[in-house]
Amino acid sequence: MLKLSKLTDYAVVALVRLGQKSEVTTSPVLSRSTGIPEPTVAKVLKILATQGIVTSQRGARGGYRLAQPLEDISIAAVIQAIDGPISLTTCVDGGDCDARSTCGLGGQWDMVNAAMRFQPLRWQT
Repeated sequence: MLKLSKLTDYAVVALVRLGQKSEVTTSPVLSRSTGIPEPTVAKVLKILATQGIVTSQRGARGGYRLAQPLEDISIAAVIQAIDGPISLTTCVDGGDCDARSTCGLGGQWDMVNAAMRFQPLRWQT
């Protein structure tokens, strides 16, 4: 089973909530509306901002908003922003594998991994 990390799960929840708002939203407001602790929301938003998924605005009226419409943000982009590159197995994209000499699937996982990375996801808001 492929399971999202808790931080990625929080990122998805925060993005869905940001997608429901048209105005700039602060991390304390997102924390209250999602039930996610504020330090965690702030951490997630900072990561998402560095990856260009959300934009930040400083100042008294500062906060965060989506950098693009929610439907244009892939879940793969969110996973990669929080957890790093998506790979189903260690041999995907040329990684080391202890079983390379005995495994008949070398290179076959690349197609599956690519499909998972770029498959659009419909967000439910």
